[in-house]
Amino acid sequence: MNFSKAMSQAGSSQFQEVIRQELEYSMKVELDKILATAHSNEIEHTKKDLEGFKKLFHRFLQEKGPSVDWGKIQRPPEDSIQPYEKIKARGLPDNIASVLNKLVVVKLNGGLGTSMGCKGPKSLIGVRNENTFLDLTVQQIEHLNKSYNTDVPLVLMNSFNTDDDTKKILQKYSHSRVKIYTFNQSRYPRINKETLLPIAKDVSYSGENTECWYPPGHGDIYASFYNSGLLDNLIAEGKEYIFVSNIDNLGATVDLYILNHLMNPPNGKRCEFVMEVTNKTRADVKGGTLTQYENKLRLVEIAQVPKAHVDEFKSVSKFKIFNTNNLWIALSIIVNPKTLDGGLNVIQLETAVGAAIKSFENSLGINVPRSRFLPVKTTSDLLLVMSNLYSLNAGSLTMSEKREFPTVPLVKLGSSFTKVQDYLRRFESIPDMLELDHLTVSGDVTFGKNVSLKGTVIIIANHGDRIDIPAGALLENKIVSGNLRILDH
Repeated sequence: MNFSKAMSQAGSSQFQEVIRQELEYSMKVELDKILATAHSNEIEHTKKDLEGFKKLFHRFLQEKGPSVDWGKIQRPPEDSIQPYEKIKARGLPDNIASVLNKLVVVKLNGGLGTSMGCKGPKSLIGVRNENTFLDLTVQQIEHLNKSYNTDVPLVLMNSFNTDDDTKKILQKYSHSRVKIYTFNQSRYPRINKETLLPIAKDVSYSGENTECWYPPGHGDIYASFYNSGLLDNLIAEGKEYIFVSNIDNLGATVDLYILNHLMNPPNGKRCEFVMEVTNKTRADVKGGTLTQYENKLRLVEIAQVPKAHVDEFKSVSKFKIFNTNNLWIALSIIVNPKTLDGGLNVIQLETAVGAAIKSFENSLGINVPRSRFLPVKTTSDLLLVMSNLYSLNAGSLTMSEKREFPTVPLVKLGSSFTKVQDYLRRFESIPDMLELDHLTVSGDVTFGKNVSLKGTVIIIANHGDRIDIPAGALLENKIVSGNLRILDH
């Protein structure tokens, strides 16, 4: 039965309800069959995963079209998003170490490096001086623990895609001054678009079955963290807040001013949930934004917006900020798992971690500097963080003082650079980019050693052509096209 066809023909809501019940029943039967194939040591967590999936599936059947009513969306009230400068101006108390001891750093580590042509977890890709995302994260927290004599642990939320490889590599940090814990996010079955039933026939997820399962977005952190038992242990150790961020956001370091604001709020009333937002640029128009919706702060993602309003949603003047996915959450509220639900993505039902902001009474947005949002999603981003635009200190990247303006150049590398190994092969060394504004590279292009790029540089090798930028070249406000090959004599 084709669900959407049946639903559109189903005139009366009574009939729609009958169809929904039938679909839920068929789903339950299939999930029970899958559960029956689990080994005794898999039954408990598989059952929890499938229960969570059933709830999400139930919600999916109730939703009709975009999940926000555009007429109700308002700009958030002024005081609900605080400027970072105001929070920083409060300074730090003498006992910052005791505040730090109540913090846990959580990194979302479920993603693979496939979009950058790498096998295995994305966090194991080298980003700077042979250091991986995970290396830099451990160095940052170790530096904090040594500097303040504290015990801030690192928790990695892995997925079934990344868990084995991550655990193998963790042995190399056994002597570092950071306790590292892991838990796994849920594993949900993918469903067939037509039948709306799981593709998987049994519980296994190796070989050809890999495609039958997926990790359901980072909104799953609340239930998974809670189900893992790790949450209770951390609370028993006196931990009160988690700082959650994507492991590929190199700007997401522990900020003592924000932490102090949470622990010692000026009005005496602690925030349960803080979302770091930053000003939109043209590159961020698709990012989720904070709005006021039915008198609460609400994260609205582009997928939830009715088609007619997508351009308005993207407008930089109406919605000036977007969610960096750096979040500070009180542990006490995760222990009481309210319906922490988010927006929905249909065939692969997912939730977003920040969407839970609407479940909290006392939440806040903090408008942070752009430097706290430095995600590495592509090799274009990788080029920026590997270059002399940034200096590395104790695992943290900061914009070089030698750059005269604080904005990051716009870099667009073409498809020949998509995979990390191709990208590395095309640069003999990373160019000097301190004075670069914009770089576009397309086609078969390579860079020799010690190249400098300034202003706007566009390099286009047409199909069949190849351009070798010679060692030591300085390109300032140049367009290079056609064919340029330099051969050793």
